[in-house]
Amino acid sequence: MNRNGLHIGRLMLPIALLFALLGWSPASAAAQDHTAVFVVVTQDENMTQGMAMVLANQSLDQGAEVRVLLCGPGATLALTGHDGDVLQPRGITPGQLLERLIAQGAQVDVCAIFLPNTEWTESDLREGVGLAQPPEVAAYMLRPGVRYFTF
Repeated sequence: MNRNGLHIGRLMLPIALLFALLGWSPASAAAQDHTAVFVVVTQDENMTQGMAMVLANQSLDQGAEVRVLLCGPGATLALTGHDGDVLQPRGITPGQLLERLIAQGAQVDVCAIFLPNTEWTESDLREGVGLAQPPEVAAYMLRPGVRYFTF
């Protein structure tokens, strides 16, 4: 009983039942706010790419929808054979971490201007890496709840 003479416990059950019927819980509200993660990698530095891939994989493992956009010097990670150096403590490369993301269903694209402005072609990209379409990427970025990270 609180200081006004109300039995808080008696109020909590009906409120909790109402929220359950509506499909709302504090956990579901938090999950709805942070269900999509957009990771943009523009750096070619090995540890930076590695950390971006580690966090993207962790987000995916924790239930987030993950999308990766590789641009500029960071887009070299999308190329077959460009795995980067082995990083400790797990002895894994940024490229191997990117491959795991792709295998687990994350969408990975190179920016639309990467291939036309480099010596590489679409056949040089890793399997599972696509070509970003600016209108579609912009629409994704503007979706409510998308968390945006750049590396």
